[in-house]
Amino acid sequence: MSVDVLAPKPMMPLIIEGLRASSTLHCLWEKDDPDAYLRANAAKFQAIATGGHIKVDGAYMSQFPNLKIVANFGVGYDTVDAKWAGQHGIIVTNTPDVLTEEVADTALGLLIMTTRELSQSERYLRAGKWVSEGAYPLTHNTLRGKKLGILALGRIGKAIATRCEAFGLTIVYHTRTEQKDVPYTYYPTLKGMAQDVDILMSVAPGGAATHHIINAEILEALGPMGVLINIGRGSVVDEQALIRALRDKKIFSAGLDVFDDEPNVPAELIAMDNIVLLPHVGSASHHTRNLMGQRVVDNIKAFIAGKSPVSPVAETPFKGW
Repeated sequence: MSVDVLAPKPMMPLIIEGLRASSTLHCLWEKDDPDAYLRANAAKFQAIATGGHIKVDGAYMSQFPNLKIVANFGVGYDTVDAKWAGQHGIIVTNTPDVLTEEVADTALGLLIMTTRELSQSERYLRAGKWVSEGAYPLTHNTLRGKKLGILALGRIGKAIATRCEAFGLTIVYHTRTEQKDVPYTYYPTLKGMAQDVDILMSVAPGGAATHHIINAEILEALGPMGVLINIGRGSVVDEQALIRALRDKKIFSAGLDVFDDEPNVPAELIAMDNIVLLPHVGSASHHTRNLMGQRVVDNIKAFIAGKSPVSPVAETPFKGW
């Protein structure tokens, strides 16, 4: 069948080309008057391809009386109101699995960089201090004999756990419900886990349920030699509480790939030396982003063919078109 697809914001060429080959694609940013074009053509659109560039909430989706599917680029879909979509017969899809290994690799890199002060020691070398001041000081922290607590043990969390087991770390986890098919110890509360671990690894998604759940109380529980790593969503961490915890040595260090107001990173964090900051590069390789882009295309092509999407999210299980 012929399907009109709306792309509100620019997306990678692979997605644009794939959707143009299989549907009538409307690239809103190419229109002289995007708002007027949207109003005039709202009834046409049966599918939306988005990448977290805009908030696709109920008010936004309600503009399109014939909307059937929202295909999100990324495993996180907190910018899409999937609950509202499910209540109104709209399927939301994301791009899981294809980025799991890349993000898990990045998490391990960030963990090692943070714990062993690799970023600081590289800056030391580049500044000529190895020559002028001698060897970089011995680091105070290590991965040897440490316990890692994972917040959100989904696909990525499990891939991280597998890697960390190879490093000899003891793995524990906290999620909303216990998982009976994993060998790791479950903690029913985040604070209880934070008190017992050396490293807190957050892989939690964004949204109201997780907003700032890593706060001053959790950081205090993590302790003065504790390390925080966030590879999930920036909104999970209260950045002002983190700044205070690092400044006051309530925790030892932190490694962040995500931030609350990207790409704006608080100047206080940038100025600190006991933190490693990455510009949200967890899945940022051509290989993985191409796989993610193809998943967006494949989800919409499945709709066009009248088939089940490849990866509908939990809030919108496929029950037929």
